[in-house]
Amino acid sequence: MFTGIIQSIGRLFGSEERGGDRRMVFHVGTLALDDVRQGDSIAVAGVCLTALELTADTFAADVSLETLGLTTLGTLLPGAPVNLEKALRLSDRLGGHLVSGHVDGLGRVIDVHGDARSQRWTFEVPATLARYIASKGSICIDGVSLTVNEVEGLRFGVNLIPHTQEVTTFATRRIGDAVNIEVDRMARYAERLAEFREQAPAM
Repeated sequence: MFTGIIQSIGRLFGSEERGGDRRMVFHVGTLALDDVRQGDSIAVAGVCLTALELTADTFAADVSLETLGLTTLGTLLPGAPVNLEKALRLSDRLGGHLVSGHVDGLGRVIDVHGDARSQRWTFEVPATLARYIASKGSICIDGVSLTVNEVEGLRFGVNLIPHTQEVTTFATRRIGDAVNIEVDRMARYAERLAEFREQAPAM
């Protein structure tokens, strides 16, 4: 599990095909790896990956075809920046919201405009995801925990304060870019409970 509070901006160092999927190597920037062991989880652009072949400033991860097709990892080029976060420990502060690192799908940047020192960003998502997004609810975009400001149809807006702009990859995003979206787990559980209640036979 993760919190959606980005700890470093890393970069794709390189990748190679292995048995049909891909081994990717990431340079971790300022992220300390001294407490990370092989097999630990690191969120890369919001995608939970298993750390392998660790060095002082890089780690490798095997990425499946499903993950490559469902997330932005499949289109990354060497040097591309990525948000990084190590897995949550039980003793850590939960500064964002609980994030699993299991990306639900892709959204797209529709609009960006200034709002005092902040920025207002608008995204569009498929209908299969839009139903889980609610005003003032939580959402994870490229690994960043954010609060939804407003929702209209398939589109929703968030506010980025200057700090978030500085310490995440949002500064490199442009209108039309794809982003990884993870909806709030509670919304999915609520839907499943409602479905079960409708299907359960009357006693």
